[in-house]
Amino acid sequence: MELLIVYHSRTGGSRQMAEAAFEAAREECDVRLLRAEDAGPEDLLRAQGYLFCAPENLAALSGAMKEFFDLCYYPVLGRIEGRPYAQMVCAGSDGANAARQTARIATGWRLREVQEPLIVCTYAQSPEAILADKTVPEADLERCRELGAALAAGLAMGVF
Repeated sequence: MELLIVYHSRTGGSRQMAEAAFEAAREECDVRLLRAEDAGPEDLLRAQGYLFCAPENLAALSGAMKEFFDLCYYPVLGRIEGRPYAQMVCAGSDGANAARQTARIATGWRLREVQEPLIVCTYAQSPEAILADKTVPEADLERCRELGAALAAGLAMGVF
C-alpha cells in the first residue's frame, strides 16, 4: 500500500505540515511526498490513498495546487474511485473555502474522505505577515503527524 502526499507551499507552512505528516506516515506504510508541481496523474494512479496539503490564498485553494488538480483531473477520472483521502490547509484566516474546493474535486473523483479537513490558521492578515516565512507551532505539527500516521495505518491495515 502506498500513501501519496501532495503539497504546495509558498511561505513554508504547508511544507512543514506535509513533512510532519510524511514523517509519521513512513512508520506505517510506503509513502511518497511530492510537491504539487512535481506530481502527476501517474502518481495518483500508483497510490492507494492520498493526503492533499495546500495553503489558503485569497480565501481559496492555492494556484499551484489547483493546477495540479486541473492537470490530473481527467487523466485519472474513473480510475481512482473509492480510494481514501484527507486534506490539510494552512490558512491565514479560516481555510474553509480552500477545503471546500479540494473536497469538491475529490467528490468528482469519487474519493472517500476519511478525516475532516485539518486546518491550521496562522492569522496572517497584513501584507507583511502574509508574505513572511511561516513557522507552524509544534502542537499543530503534532496534529499533522497524527493525521499522517492514522491515514497510513488505516491504509496498511485495509481499513479503508
